[in-house]
Amino acid sequence: MDKKPKRNPSINMPEEVDNYLADLPEDIREALEKVRRTVKEIVPNATERVSYQVPILRLNKDIVGFAVQKNHCSFYTMSRSIVEQMKEELENYKISGTTIHFSPQKPLSRELIEKIVRQRLIEIGV
Repeated sequence: MDKKPKRNPSINMPEEVDNYLADLPEDIREALEKVRRTVKEIVPNATERVSYQVPILRLNKDIVGFAVQKNHCSFYTMSRSIVEQMKEELENYKISGTTIHFSPQKPLSRELIEKIVRQRLIEIGV
């Protein structure tokens, strides 16, 4: 049985993320592109890839991810402690583990995304 060679997760694959976003309905695509753009403004040298159908931004380690689900969009903080620390700020969103659910009608604010990303960078030692 042939094994697929493991892909280096540090390799930048922005076209994978572009393809992921391309076929989404416009409102959802715009909401997720806002997340992507905000993270890239904060961490311009972050690499991008899609893992398990989730676009991931990373800088030596995974920082955050985002995705679309059947009934909502998801922002993956990848940190239980950040979600706990920001419990009050996140009370208007549904939380599942380390993931914040949102919608194009109720998007994440730039300030919230920025705060989470900056906390995450501290957490992963970047």
